[in-house]
Amino acid sequence: MQFHVPQFIEEEDKIFGPLTLKQFIYIVGSVGAGIVFWSIFPPVIAIFFAIPVNGLAIVLAFYPVNNRPFSYILEFAVKYFMADKLYLWRKEKKKTSTLEEIEVTGRITPPRVSIPKITEGKLEDLSWTIDVKEHAGGIAL
Repeated sequence: MQFHVPQFIEEEDKIFGPLTLKQFIYIVGSVGAGIVFWSIFPPVIAIFFAIPVNGLAIVLAFYPVNNRPFSYILEFAVKYFMADKLYLWRKEKKKTSTLEEIEVTGRITPPRVSIPKITEGKLEDLSWTIDVKEHAGGIAL
């Protein structure tokens, strides 16, 4: 048996002439917003509001970015600017080699070793761990 394999499944259907359903909704919505602006405001102010709305509708309807609709880009941009951000900054110390240190100072300084402080609680935990391993015959638990 032969089966028909669908082609162009990523492409939206053209419903209203050369326009897809989304494109048609964007254009009709912008025209409707223009009519509302024209009826509420004086013509100069209505044009001032209608031009950006119509421009956004045209971009949303017809301008793809990297073969994806502009609405995806706009959605991701809004999510990015609205989301909380965590900025981390770690200052890295400049590592000098011993040769550079000898040339500059004429001597080598020993590296500083920090010895951790052992509190009584840590010492008890350590002795208990050692005792348990000794009584268990060297088997790590």
